[in-house]
Amino acid sequence: MADSVYRVTEVIGVSSESWEAAAAAAVATASKSLRDLRIGEVVRQDVVIEDGQVTGYRVRLGMSFKYDPGD
Repeated sequence: MADSVYRVTEVIGVSSESWEAAAAAAVATASKSLRDLRIGEVVRQDVVIEDGQVTGYRVRLGMSFKYDPGD
């Protein structure tokens, strides 16, 4: 097995439905520009509150992907 190097970047997903939907949105968007995504680690979760009601969910993910030095 060849040695590999991975990079981690943080992305934030937002949804009006759930934290799961927010995470899925973050992964779907990140996968359009980052190749070979491997792991998404939930770093933080929070909610948006308006007039005493939860109106939005946010998930901060640490996303790892294989580093490509551009051979």
